[in-house]
Amino acid sequence: MSYVDGFLAAVPTANREKFKKHAETAAVIFKECGALSVAECWGDDVPDGKVTSFPMAVKLKEDETVVFSWIIWPDKATRNAGMDKMMNDPRMQPDVNPMPFDGQRLVFGGFEMIVKA
Repeated sequence: MSYVDGFLAAVPTANREKFKKHAETAAVIFKECGALSVAECWGDDVPDGKVTSFPMAVKLKEDETVVFSWIIWPDKATRNAGMDKMMNDPRMQPDVNPMPFDGQRLVFGGFEMIVKA
């Protein structure tokens, strides 16, 4: 079954278009590196929590929006090779395609898909 990378970020709301451009560039490269699909979602209904929540996870500031993203890969081996290629791709270097958000508050992880309906 497929392998999924998940991401959660706090993006300055004013940087929405910069983020979209950054994500569109990255999506093309991820797909060239073997990803099946890439999704970037701008938070619209993301409530604060009392114990846990998306805003708490990324230490959301008042002028930021939560972004939820995922990449679907055919398998973990393709993902590992693809991520290595991605990190070394000159189009993704910070001086060429800088992240328009605080990467230190990016939450990410890899997941083995166990149900797909």
